[in-house]
Amino acid sequence: MDKEYKINIDPRILELLGPSLYTNIYYVLAELIANAYDADAHNVYIISNKNDITVEDDGKGMSYIDGDVQKYLNVASISRNTEEESETALKRKKMGRKGVGKLAALSVSENVLIKTVSNMEKSGFILSRSIGSDNRLVPLSDDEISFEKVDGNGTAIVMQKPQYTLHSSLKAIKRNLLKIFPLVDEDFVIHIIRGTETETICSFDKEMISELSTLITLGDEFKYLSDYFNTPFVDNKDELLKNKSLASTPVHMKDRNGEEHLYNVEIKGWVVTYKSTRGRKAEMADFPDNFISLYANHKMGEFNILPIVGQNKLSEVYVVGQLHIDIFELTELPDMALSNRQGYKTDDPRYQAVLEYVRNTLLPDILKMRDVFVSLGKKKKEEEKLEQQRQKEASFKESVDKFRKNTAKKAATRISDRLGISTEKLEEVENILSEEINSNSPDLGIKSIIDSQKKKILISQTYKDKDLADIVYNMLVFNNVPTEDIIYTNCDNEISRIPEGDVGKSGIYDYLRDFFVDSYSTQKMYVIFVTSKNTKESWGALTEVGAAWITQIEHKIFNIHDFRPEHPLDDEQQWHTSFRDEDGNLYMSKLSADIFSQKIEYICDKLGYRKRTRQENTDHLETLVKITPR
Repeated sequence: MDKEYKINIDPRILELLGPSLYTNIYYVLAELIANAYDADAHNVYIISNKNDITVEDDGKGMSYIDGDVQKYLNVASISRNTEEESETALKRKKMGRKGVGKLAALSVSENVLIKTVSNMEKSGFILSRSIGSDNRLVPLSDDEISFEKVDGNGTAIVMQKPQYTLHSSLKAIKRNLLKIFPLVDEDFVIHIIRGTETETICSFDKEMISELSTLITLGDEFKYLSDYFNTPFVDNKDELLKNKSLASTPVHMKDRNGEEHLYNVEIKGWVVTYKSTRGRKAEMADFPDNFISLYANHKMGEFNILPIVGQNKLSEVYVVGQLHIDIFELTELPDMALSNRQGYKTDDPRYQAVLEYVRNTLLPDILKMRDVFVSLGKKKKEEEKLEQQRQKEASFKESVDKFRKNTAKKAATRISDRLGISTEKLEEVENILSEEINSNSPDLGIKSIIDSQKKKILISQTYKDKDLADIVYNMLVFNNVPTEDIIYTNCDNEISRIPEGDVGKSGIYDYLRDFFVDSYSTQKMYVIFVTSKNTKESWGALTEVGAAWITQIEHKIFNIHDFRPEHPLDDEQQWHTSFRDEDGNLYMSKLSADIFSQKIEYICDKLGYRKRTRQENTDHLETLVKITPR
C-alpha cells in the first residue's frame, strides 16, 4: 500500500523552531540516543560520513500499520500520562515526555531521512524544515530504506549536509557523549564510527571515574564507583572518598490536578575532583571538563549548574559531577524541563531544593576534600624535596670532608719533604692547612648544588600579629615568590609551614639549624621581622631575633605602632609602620603603604624574584588592608 506521511504541526513552526531548538550537536545526539533507549534498543550507531551524520539503532522500530509512525508525527503530544506509560517493554524508565525531541535533527540539517523497520515492515520519509501547506512529507521507497549496521528491526535518522560537525577525534566525541548521556552498559552500547575508525561506549564508570583526587557518591546505586577509586595516599583514603546516603529534601508541590502534596526530592549520583586538568583541554572544544549536570530518568536536563552554585573559586575547575533527581520527571507532577532539554524552570521548588543542597553542602564538601588532597600532595613533595636535599648535602659533605682531609695531609707531607720540616712539626702544618681550607671553602663556589633546595625567606612573628604577617605573605606571593620558598609557621597554606614528621622534630628551631646553620649551603636566609609589643612576650620571636644577630642575616622590619624595634635588630634603618584602630583592626597611612611596597620590592630584587610594579603593589595592598590619607 501507498503510505502517506503527514506531520501534525504548523509548517511555519518547523521553519522557525528547527534551526534554533538546539545549540549543540551533542544535545541533538542525546535526544536521538534517548529515543533509541525508549525503543528498547541495545545498540546505537553514530556514523559520521562526509555528507551526513546518521544515528541508527536496533530498537523495536515503528510500524505504519499499528500507528507508531503517525504517533511519531504527532509533534508535542504527551508521550506518557500514567506510571504504566512511563516504562518500556524492557522496564526502562522512558526519557521522552514532550514529543518534540524528534525535531532535534532539524537543528543540524534542513532535510532529515527517517527510516524504520518493524517486523519486516518498512516505512520512511523526509523530515524537512520546509514542507507544503498540506503538511505532507516526501516518502521514501522500500529500496531507499536500509541500514548500515543493523539487521532486522530498528530506526535510522540521517542528517544530510549537517550544519554542525563532530569533533575530529572519536575519543573526544566519546567523552562529550558520556558527559551528557551517561546511561551506557552492556545492555545499551553506543558505537561511534567514522570510516574505518570505531569507538565503543559501554562502560560509564571506567570512562569517567578515573584520574581522581576525591570522590563523593550519593546513594547505594552509585556506591560501586568507589571500587574504581585509587589514590597514592592510601592512609588518608577515608578523607578523600565518601560514600553517602542519597540526599533528601522535602518540598510541598501541587500535582497536575492542582492537589498539594509533600514530596521528597531525592538526589543520587556522584561528584569528584580531578587530580589535574592537564591534557584535558585539548579535547574539550564542545563541553568544559568542569561541570555538575542534572539528570532525570537518566536523561540530562541541564549540563552545568556550577556557574549558579559556585563561587568562582579556582579549585572549582577540578570539579565534575552528575546528579540524578528522578522526581524532576515524575509523571504526576508538572513538566519542569525546557523544551530543548538544556535546562529546567528555575522557579520550580524541586530545582531550587537541588541548587540549595549543592551550593551549601555538596560543593563545599568536595572542595574541602580536594584541599586535603592538595595538602597531602604538597607535603609529600616537600618531604621528597627535603630528603633529596639531605642526600645531596650528605654526599656533598662527605666529598668536601674527604677533600679537606686528603688535601691538607698530602700538602703537609710535600711541604715537609721539600722544606725538610721535622716529623714533629708535620701535624702542626697539617692542622694549619686544614683550618685555612675550611675557612676559605665557600670561595670555591661549589655549594650551589644544594642552594636551590633551600627556603629563602623566614617571616618571624607572633600569632597575635598574624594579620600583618598574612599581609606580608600575601604580598610576597603576589610578587611571584613561590610559597615553597617561604617559612611562615602560622601560615594558612601548609606548604609554607614547617613540615610534619621527621623533619623538624622539635619545631622550627631544629629545622632552621639543620638547613641554615649546620648546612654546607652558602645561601643565607632572608628574615622579615613582624614586630609589635607582643614580640617581647614571645620566647620564639626573641630566639629568632638572637639567631639573626648571631648569623648576621640581613632582615627587614614591619612594625606595628607604638612598639619601637631595638638592637640587635637593625633599628638604624627605616622600618615599615602599621597602626591599629580602637577595634584592633590594622590600617596604614598612604606613606606607610608605599614604604611597605618598597620593602617587598627590595626583597624581591635581592633574592631574584620578578617583582610587580609599584602601582600594582599599592593597588593590591589596598585590597588587603585599609589605607588612610595620613
